[in-house]
Amino acid sequence: MTVYFEFYKCRGIDYFKIGDDFLKILVVGSGGREHTLVWKLAQSSHVDEIYCAPGNPGIAEIATCVDINAENVAELVEFSREMKIDLTIVGPEVPLVLGIVDAFRDAKLRIIGPTKQAAELEGSKSYSKHFMNKYNIPTAKFDEINTLEKGKIALGNYSYPVVIKADGLAAGKGVFICNSLSEAEASLETIMKDNAFGDAGSKVVIEEFLEGIETSVLCFIDNNSIIPMVSSQDHKRILDGDKGPNTGGMGTYSPNYVYTKEIERQVEREILLPTLNGIKSEGMDYRGIIFIGLMITKEGPKVLEYNVRLGDPETQVVLPRLETDLVEIFNAMLENKLSKTKIDWNNKAVVCVVLASKGYPEKYEKGKVIEGIKNVDDDILVFHSGTAMKEGKIVTNGGRVLGVTARANTLKEAISKAYRNVEKVKFEGKVFRTDIAKK
Repeated sequence: MTVYFEFYKCRGIDYFKIGDDFLKILVVGSGGREHTLVWKLAQSSHVDEIYCAPGNPGIAEIATCVDINAENVAELVEFSREMKIDLTIVGPEVPLVLGIVDAFRDAKLRIIGPTKQAAELEGSKSYSKHFMNKYNIPTAKFDEINTLEKGKIALGNYSYPVVIKADGLAAGKGVFICNSLSEAEASLETIMKDNAFGDAGSKVVIEEFLEGIETSVLCFIDNNSIIPMVSSQDHKRILDGDKGPNTGGMGTYSPNYVYTKEIERQVEREILLPTLNGIKSEGMDYRGIIFIGLMITKEGPKVLEYNVRLGDPETQVVLPRLETDLVEIFNAMLENKLSKTKIDWNNKAVVCVVLASKGYPEKYEKGKVIEGIKNVDDDILVFHSGTAMKEGKIVTNGGRVLGVTARANTLKEAISKAYRNVEKVKFEGKVFRTDIAKK
């Protein structure tokens, strides 16, 4: 196979220009988001080989899994050098916050994602809240707290419910919605006294509780432009009716019915463009994905949080609606020419139901044999989030185990198809919500 590239300089780094080339791609991560990314990248006419570090059994069916931890930046750089990887895409937030993009670019390796500076938008909730205030981006009022005593005093400034957040990364589990003073004080003690989240809880953000309907807006972004993807809505709570503790996400659907054209225009004007302006004003180099969690309130849309990568399980319903070659979009990002790229989406309704392990998001058992994945309908996508291979069988290896994703012409049909196929997949202790997308 003949491989050729055209190169040119952009901010001192060489980037490829797609011609009749066939690329080696590396995806970093091991969850449902990464499985979806690999699935979508495999459809590109520009891709020859895909590697995933460390990957999972589902990913192993369509890519080469590499036994390197997603947080081992030095080893990932070395692997990419040795294998002459053309492009790396980072799934999870931790390596981004650790500075994997800076390390790859220092090594003249091409990578999609924010630099370490820009990744603080997710790495520190207090940093992101100050960023929002500085650039007049609507969000909930908040206090940044660094001691338990100050936190208990600050609670006097809020009505209930109130939101308590560990400042750093806590795998989606460091957020508490408290309905009383006693609950709020207990949450502060869990974070700051019991050190439930380690260093991530050295600071705490206390936030006003926002009422409304949550929506997720994932965006492609480069240093000149920000382009939203199709809308989706995640279901964070473990139990039906949005009850129980927060999780990393129990299911999602797209499009989000609340995200009207009017709301979309308001979000672009009041949130997306000010966010891009802030990123540019702060001198950040950001070529990747930015995820903006919104609450659509009576006063209008407000930002709940920034994530600096694709959301999971949102990715499992958004990328199945993408018609444009994802590699071409990534290449445009690296050239800072995203605004000149036409991005097309299909009109399908997509629903993803997450199958979790009993006990999640607290303690749960692993190693339960999974059966029935091959029995789902031909047009159903099953993305692996927390699985492993043991003695030739696929077993559970995480709190969120699988995402069962259905596509249809209507949301009602997609819901029906998703749940019909959820019943075909079996493992001991299987837990799932029965109301995904049914609002």
